[in-house]
Amino acid sequence: MNIKGLIKRGITAVFFVAVMVGGLYGGKYSFIALFAIITVLCLWEFFSLVLDDKTPMALPRKILGVVLGLTPFAWMSVLELGITKSPIEFVFYSSILFSPFFFLVFIVELFAKAKSPFYNIAFLFLGILYIGMPFALCGVIAFEGDLFYANTIFGILLLNWLNDTGAYFIGSMIGRTKLFPRISPNKTWEGTIGGVILTLITAYLLSIFFKEQNLTQWFILALIVSVFGTIGDLVESMLKRSFAIKDTGGLLPGHGGFLDRFDAFIFAIPFATAYLLWLR
Repeated sequence: MNIKGLIKRGITAVFFVAVMVGGLYGGKYSFIALFAIITVLCLWEFFSLVLDDKTPMALPRKILGVVLGLTPFAWMSVLELGITKSPIEFVFYSSILFSPFFFLVFIVELFAKAKSPFYNIAFLFLGILYIGMPFALCGVIAFEGDLFYANTIFGILLLNWLNDTGAYFIGSMIGRTKLFPRISPNKTWEGTIGGVILTLITAYLLSIFFKEQNLTQWFILALIVSVFGTIGDLVESMLKRSFAIKDTGGLLPGHGGFLDRFDAFIFAIPFATAYLLWLR
């Protein structure tokens, strides 16, 4: 990457991190608003990529997909903010009330005149699982009763960013051995190991400043991020290769789209959630 590209990438990163930190530490409502926006943008990019956009129902289909994909996050937000007094009853009744909306997916395809209607249906439900559910789990980590663990979410995000940064720079300098050339020709084992080392160093620093987890727990989270974040990056590369594109969007100059920035986080967060819930 040339100097101009690095400057653009750096400026975008500064503004991006500032917005993320502001949303994370602005309180519960700003946290929910931040991740709701990120979820919507990632869902929009995903559906813009995978859905058939040459039918009369292309836009309604995409909007329906975003709404359905945001549903798990909305449920989590209502539960964690204590808006309902009976979480079990809320999940039960809201599931019944929302189930007709899920079947709208099939009804839309009846009138869409798409060549492969069940192709679109499959991707609509995949968006809920691949993007909607992981972002909903962010609230499960961040909220526990009256406690708000913003530091833990920020720490996991930071581990993801540093893992990606370490892999990029070390791989660019000394990378020789290809990690997964069929899917991502530029990724190397040297870069991956460099990312792991930088992530573990970051975990040590996080343990000094953020006492929500101890050193061992931050190290385990770092390893989870290094392994599953890297796999998540490869999965998104596989997705982009399937559709012959370089980036999922252009909202972040020098970085691509939001799905490009959160691909590793999306894949790592379910495993991090399982570990943290086990600790609790």
